[in-house]
Amino acid sequence: MRTIGNFLRLLILALALGGHATAATRLDLDGAWRFRTDSKGEGLSAGWTAGPPEGARAVTVPHTWNLGQDQAFDGVGWYFKTFVLPEGLTDRHVELNFGGTFYKSRIFVNGVEAGAHEGGFTAYHLDVSKLVRPGENRIAVAIDNRPSLATIPGYAMRLQASGNVWYDWWRNGGILRDVWLSVADGGLIRQQTITQQLSADRATAVTRVRVENVDAETRAYRLTAAIEDPDGRVVGRAEQTLRVAASGAAEPSLSFTVERPQLWNVGAAKLYRLSVQLRDEDGRLLDERTDTIGFRKIEIKDRKLYVNGRAVRLTGVTRHQDSPWEGQAESAGTIRQDWNDLAALHVTLTRPVHYPQPQAVLEEADRQGVLLVPEIPIWQMNEAQLADPRLLPLAKRQMDEMIAEAGNHPSVLAWSVMNESDASKPGGLAFFRAMKAHINALDPGRFVTFADSDVSIAPWKPAQALREADFIMANAYFGTWSGGAGSVEPWLDFFDKAYPDKMLIISEFGWPGPFSADPKTADAARVENLRGQMAAFEKRSFVGGAIFWTYQDYHSNRNLYAGSVDGYVDHGVVDEYRQRKPSYAAWEHRNRALDVSVSWTVGEGGLKGFTAKVAPSAAGTLPSYPLIGQRVRWKALDQNGAVVGESPPTDIDLGAPAIVTGAWDKPVDGVVRLTLDVLTLTGVRSGGETAEYRPFKLGSAPFPPDPAQLSSNPAVH
Repeated sequence: MRTIGNFLRLLILALALGGHATAATRLDLDGAWRFRTDSKGEGLSAGWTAGPPEGARAVTVPHTWNLGQDQAFDGVGWYFKTFVLPEGLTDRHVELNFGGTFYKSRIFVNGVEAGAHEGGFTAYHLDVSKLVRPGENRIAVAIDNRPSLATIPGYAMRLQASGNVWYDWWRNGGILRDVWLSVADGGLIRQQTITQQLSADRATAVTRVRVENVDAETRAYRLTAAIEDPDGRVVGRAEQTLRVAASGAAEPSLSFTVERPQLWNVGAAKLYRLSVQLRDEDGRLLDERTDTIGFRKIEIKDRKLYVNGRAVRLTGVTRHQDSPWEGQAESAGTIRQDWNDLAALHVTLTRPVHYPQPQAVLEEADRQGVLLVPEIPIWQMNEAQLADPRLLPLAKRQMDEMIAEAGNHPSVLAWSVMNESDASKPGGLAFFRAMKAHINALDPGRFVTFADSDVSIAPWKPAQALREADFIMANAYFGTWSGGAGSVEPWLDFFDKAYPDKMLIISEFGWPGPFSADPKTADAARVENLRGQMAAFEKRSFVGGAIFWTYQDYHSNRNLYAGSVDGYVDHGVVDEYRQRKPSYAAWEHRNRALDVSVSWTVGEGGLKGFTAKVAPSAAGTLPSYPLIGQRVRWKALDQNGAVVGESPPTDIDLGAPAIVTGAWDKPVDGVVRLTLDVLTLTGVRSGGETAEYRPFKLGSAPFPPDPAQLSSNPAVH
């Protein structure tokens, strides 16, 4: 996570002081823009770089044009924005920042081209210091969302025989994430790269800070840093002075030692904050940055995944950035709503999908204790594409940008370089080797892998790339694409013998709707499939995790019911509007990491209370992980809905089975409904039980008889 102060307040302060802001200033450019498609390719020649043409309509950025009237438009779309830059900020270093524009973008400021970018899901910046002026300024952005053989994502040429080589999600062209101006004076912090190590009773953190001198002369700086624990206490400070040549950069490192650190764990995240400040030789604040850090140790040993020295087996579901109301230009509210629902589904591991994620997603995973395997969007590429000399430099650049944004997040388990592509062939092996070496140099210590489908569909194929991956991810759709449902057990046995030293993560499994007659029967098959497949995965200890595809139905033109060319893939446990299917409840119940059983305490006068046993899943089950920081609460209601008794959330130690008791002052001679919830640190329900007590009364009816139904004959009475 990054912040640079409260930028709007700083801007107001700059205006009040005649433009003499004391730190880097951010001016948000989200909100009102104008947009028009360029179906004839006339934008450049018609002068659209200088301002919006006739017919440009009002839109709100972040935005994708592939909703509403331009849903199926593939080509170039233009965005236009007018903004006012205060006089006092124009003699400084000004950058135009984009959080993500899909896919190829050309950016013009006041009619002059400022730069370009290729890649739809990562942030970039452009130096526009010489292009902006006091007062009114104009931005024009031309964006092309069309794929080719060597774009990422590109045409899925492994599927050429199908006649449909589009990738498996909608091509949401547009400005998908935030836009802002940043204004610096004298110097700025471009990035901090944090590494950490954990021992028995202490942790060390090292931050390498890239400082850039944006002046035309050598400058002296003082860099200070502080680390705060999860309770907000400063537990370490560091400082360094440095000199940086004009228009140059330096990367000093600052280190910290934290005694008895609070650990980041699966499902129980403890986050520290590491803040750095850059000041000039007069002590004036130039820039600041804050990132979160989680102290944890992740290992793979004996084909098992270990977090902080304890073996875990994790499960989760994937989630596309997609909805009918925002497309891929997701708001923070949609992300938070979905991730709260993922927490309710006990997600502890996800990829999270085929492309780099925004900061809001990474922050949710950090906060909830979910491990991620982020991926660049290479999907169903054949060997010729992977060997294309144009692809590798682009893949490296996209990976660089993804790691720069996500690398400090403790939730990141590994990096994935491709999905369902020709990794088994020489061109694919060379591509994987080049990417793995590049990532290892850039982010040493993190695992590198890729998601493969051949390993389940044709496991006998040579697969040297799988042997060189740090662990294997398999897309295993037994019951549909990978073969019969009964084939999963023999396949797992074959995998065990073929890769005896490799941990396996099931990176996709589930039930695609078109294999059934209609959505209702598809979801019934989905429930049966997830239960059966999970049972098979659980039996094999080398399966470190399983990820279900997918959370919600998503917009695509692939894998649809017969006759459809555009729609929502029936593949989720919720539909595109987040309405829950029966498979939602089936997944939630199957993936609880604890069990609860209730017995009743009955005495004279009726029910007096209960005793509940809360037991964490046995080690080695799927899922299983330490349940840390859990709390329990309960409430009992009588048959009229009145509260009989209840408790506030109370800490519970689930290092072993725990006993929870409850009682109420007055015995109840009737029905009692008890709800007992076990909650995580963030208040999400880990599991629980709803139990109902009904007293047994021999020879009596539960309700008084209806006189109207009784016979009028006294003999019958």
